[in-house]
Amino acid sequence: MYVYILGGFLGSGKTTLLMKLASMYSKKGRRVAILVNESGEIGVDGATLKAEGYDAIELPDGCICCSLSGTLQNALKNIKRDIDPDVILVEPTGLALPHKVRELVHYSMIDPEEMLIIGIADIQRFDDLIKKKEEFFKRQMFAADFIIINKSDLATPEKMAEVTGWLKREYPEKEIVPASTKTGENLEKIYGMMK
Repeated sequence: MYVYILGGFLGSGKTTLLMKLASMYSKKGRRVAILVNESGEIGVDGATLKAEGYDAIELPDGCICCSLSGTLQNALKNIKRDIDPDVILVEPTGLALPHKVRELVHYSMIDPEEMLIIGIADIQRFDDLIKKKEEFFKRQMFAADFIIINKSDLATPEKMAEVTGWLKREYPEKEIVPASTKTGENLEKIYGMMK
């Protein structure tokens, strides 16, 4: 079983990436379970995901790395027991710290073959985010296995170079991938970085 945690601030494109990944794995014949933690955000809810044919669990308001940690652990155990998927996609709220979610997966006694955190940075709101929430953004991204700069279709080459440079200075060991979850740009490369 593989576990992929999507980390990024509100509106960064986590839900769109989640849907693309779920579709990609389904087309490969893999059984996918989705765990979504909405916290007042407008996103894709569990009913919508189920209508698409996915095994989806929606956790209630609250943050799965804080107030809902026990709920997350129980949900993971139930998913493993009831669904036994090949892949679990976890979309925490945009206010969650992905490394805390990774710890809770381990505490749930789920030992995945692979567990990755995919960091997602929104290029459209990057300057505003760094100006207002830089430390929080850094805490979200530091444990990412790689970082996607999302919405590349809306960015100039100069802006992409600027944001890529900032991320490379902060995280020189991480691969930085410009992508558009909307147009599909570089999604094949992202799929190739996962199992």
